[in-house]
Amino acid sequence: MDIDLAASRLSALGNATRLRLYRLLVRAGDAGLSVGQIQERLGIPGSTLSHHCRALISVGLIQQERVGTSLICRTNYPAMRGLIDDLLAECCADAGEAGK
Repeated sequence: MDIDLAASRLSALGNATRLRLYRLLVRAGDAGLSVGQIQERLGIPGSTLSHHCRALISVGLIQQERVGTSLICRTNYPAMRGLIDDLLAECCADAGEAGK
């Protein structure tokens, strides 16, 4: 994964409200949650929620879809897995060099 993309995704998750929002959507699974459900569960104003959703959408961590009159937010699981896999791929990569 491009280091700049990884940094922007991690930066977006570096805000406590966005991290709570993201965790809520991860827990919701593929069905996602409507904006109203998210707002109710997080207890934040709609304008604040919209701001945080935009930040996560802009880095590709969540997606929104209009279903009837509801706006559904879902985790972009491939993006999440890519970020996690990128971090795991670096785990202990230089551990053998410490003793040299």
